[in-house]
Amino acid sequence: MKILKQQWPRAVDIVVYPGFKALEAIGPISVFEYANIHLQRHGQAIGYDVRVASVAVGPVQSDTLMSLHASKAINTLALPHDAIIVGTRNIESALSAARPIVDWAAAVSEKIERLAALCSGTFFLAAAGLLKGKRATTHWSVAALLQEQFPSVMVDADAIFIRSGNIWTSAGVTAGIDLALAFVEEDFGRELALEVASDMIVYLKRPGGQSQFSTHLKSQRTIQPNIREIQNWILAHLHERLSVASLADKARMSLRNFTRIFHQEVGMSTLEFIEMARFEHARQLLADLNLPIKTVATRSGFATDDQMRRAFQKSLGITPKIYRERFATTGVHDALLAGA
Repeated sequence: MKILKQQWPRAVDIVVYPGFKALEAIGPISVFEYANIHLQRHGQAIGYDVRVASVAVGPVQSDTLMSLHASKAINTLALPHDAIIVGTRNIESALSAARPIVDWAAAVSEKIERLAALCSGTFFLAAAGLLKGKRATTHWSVAALLQEQFPSVMVDADAIFIRSGNIWTSAGVTAGIDLALAFVEEDFGRELALEVASDMIVYLKRPGGQSQFSTHLKSQRTIQPNIREIQNWILAHLHERLSVASLADKARMSLRNFTRIFHQEVGMSTLEFIEMARFEHARQLLADLNLPIKTVATRSGFATDDQMRRAFQKSLGITPKIYRERFATTGVHDALLAGA
């Protein structure tokens, strides 16, 4: 396990304001707290001193019944090592009401080691002028608005999180957990991050470049139950040989009707869905460095590892081997995420 260079815990400020998304604050806080617990179990001192910060000290109401007590007021003198600005449902009114956060971010961006924004919190960094000419992400639902209001930002509406120098941005809600895990991995190594992820029952297999969208989400959004059942059956049997005809039989539909309804419901053909699902599954399996490439291909349902390679080339422009080298961890060292 990597040992942090500093002889004191890293100060981490979770920056909130009225209407912030509660889960986006609690998720990262939990990651750092679990990291401290595991560090102590390994006989090390805690690695993170986490505080809730806001424009003023006191209770701050979230978007739920929950409120958090800000024990620290943001200022340009008492800076943390890391600061994470959480998102909100109504970012435009938040930008107006919490303008001091924009000014603070602009003033401290070059002095703070890691400055991150979660979900629509990315708008605070954009308004501060910190994302000009840089790749950044946000929740898919406000990505178009971010691009419209800040055209100089290279908005990637698909990424889980993106790192550009000391500036980090992430997608919505649970993606904040992925970003916090990336912080832990960068500070203490993959083993500790895996321990934390296991405690929280989350995957450490979502690299920053992974898509915000997935075949699992597509199946959950399907309206017709029989098509949704077929999608879920496909996801559970990717390692098997799947034909459209056999799936139509399973759905008790004619081949023609099944093909038409499936495309209507899912927005892609059955074969396209299967290929996408196998591709996503392969990306998850590649995070396990102990699995040979051929095994990954077999478990994902690709006839050969060469077929899997073609799928990766088609979707990402790189081979599975290169993908593994770049994204096998949470992605904190990937040059693509660093804006290179």
